[in-house]
Amino acid sequence: MDLETLRHSASHIMADAVKRLYPKVKLGIGPSIEDGFYYDFDLEQSIIPDDLPKIEEKMRQIVKENSEFVRQEMTKNEAIELFRKFGEDYKIELIENINEPKVTVYRHGDFVDLCKGPHVARTGDIKAFKLLSIAGAYWHGIETNPMLQRIYGTAFGNKEDLDKFLELQEEAKKRDHRVLGRKLDLFSFNAQVGAGLVLYHPKGAILRTIIEDYIRREHIKRGYQLVISPHILNSDIWIQSGHYDYYKENMYIFEIEGKEFAVKPMNCPGHILVYKSYKRSYKELPLRFFELGSVYRHEKSGVLHGLLRVRGFTQDDAHIFCLREQAEEEIIKVIDFVSDTLKVFGFNEYSVELSTKPKKYIGTDRDWKEATAALENTLNRKKIPYEINEGDGAFYGPKIDIKLKDALGRQWQCATIQCDFALPERFALFYVDKDGKEKRPIMLHRVILGSIERFIGALIEHYGGNFPLWLAPVQVCIIPITKKQNDYAGKLKEIMEKGEIRVILDARDEKMQKKIRERELEKIPYLAIVGEREAGGDKVSVRSKAKGDLGQMGTKEFLHRLKEEIEKKN
Repeated sequence: MDLETLRHSASHIMADAVKRLYPKVKLGIGPSIEDGFYYDFDLEQSIIPDDLPKIEEKMRQIVKENSEFVRQEMTKNEAIELFRKFGEDYKIELIENINEPKVTVYRHGDFVDLCKGPHVARTGDIKAFKLLSIAGAYWHGIETNPMLQRIYGTAFGNKEDLDKFLELQEEAKKRDHRVLGRKLDLFSFNAQVGAGLVLYHPKGAILRTIIEDYIRREHIKRGYQLVISPHILNSDIWIQSGHYDYYKENMYIFEIEGKEFAVKPMNCPGHILVYKSYKRSYKELPLRFFELGSVYRHEKSGVLHGLLRVRGFTQDDAHIFCLREQAEEEIIKVIDFVSDTLKVFGFNEYSVELSTKPKKYIGTDRDWKEATAALENTLNRKKIPYEINEGDGAFYGPKIDIKLKDALGRQWQCATIQCDFALPERFALFYVDKDGKEKRPIMLHRVILGSIERFIGALIEHYGGNFPLWLAPVQVCIIPITKKQNDYAGKLKEIMEKGEIRVILDARDEKMQKKIRERELEKIPYLAIVGEREAGGDKVSVRSKAKGDLGQMGTKEFLHRLKEEIEKKN
């Protein structure tokens, strides 16, 4: 049975159940989504988690009734009159905005809903379902519209698949980066700072720095040149690039001394201006500019979600200026770069989408066709399976999106590669070719990790906070058994620090077992416990987060073990 159809049918059953329990409710929309379904409700009283079992029980009753799903076609006026009788104002608004003379509704029992369908044959076909959570949602996602109550649920063809999904959901809750970020003291948000703006704590800042240092070194190895662009640019630049017309609602715009500026939502105009700073020769191309560029975008408060959706973030952003005949080879190099990098960070699987021309775009259809072909040819040459995402390209060019898969099989947006003919045209970029004539370069926009914030969120959830040694903010905690070993523990800490190990010393006047338990909860990879015997023999007793008690070993041996594991990055 098709899961999308099954889940959409389940959303109708849930709406019917809510309507039976709360007769004054007004219905919003109820689509199927990737992992289930939801329905939006306008209801005076608040639905709380304790109400979900009651709604589920009513759903089971509707399933037991085994009513037929019946499709009915009617004119818009007939549909408006029907839903006016039910007092369904939101349905009437939806009908009025449909640009077709006729609409369809679906009925089961006494329940009727505006819907294109399809649905399962009968309500009795929906057997394995579960309501999951409640959230608020503005009607049409617009903050000035009424806030509705959204109930999320899921449904599967059988109980076994549902149980597996619920187990993964429970594991996902344990790995939630927002919870672990607080427990591990990595980052926080503060209302005084503003929604969607991250405060990195010392451990989180170390983790971010490790990631940034790695990705910066890798770019330099692969022939990229470092550049840095300002955080604000005159609005004339954004008008020229097209962002002002196509992206203005997501930009922070302000005025200084009678001139308008914008905080950058993208890094590309700055890189374009670096390219344009002097005349370029074909011999310089491909020219690869890289920046760990911080950008700011006005995301609606309702979609902000921990590190995964923020208003201020940093991208490992690069722009490649190249000849047309160089484009495919450069795209291949970027794909290889992405694949190599994901493996280093422990992600071995990813999926790929090719996003095509949107409704609003700049540039010529001919250029869009050539740019899309360059991306498509590259994927075919690499024999990488991909899906077409119609109409989801950037306004200046088509793109390849690469989504990594984590330990729970969930997808996270990561790298993107965009092929752009339009911005080089708008900014009149050129290079002098071998024949002495000025010609237009192609511009490739690309990120490897994407948003560093989102990537850190994915890393936290992928590892459940149990980072491999090379990424761990604190790699070793030294725990002396008694005060008598504090001096030895201090010297050991100095040796490790000189060996570039991130180490802390827990010399608190607490019982050893308590200190061990607390440090294990902090998910520190290694605990080095030192007592009288260790201090007398230049040794440590080692406890590994991954492998348990490793016994006693010499200080030099332990340090060698750490360095070897860090080098392997596993």
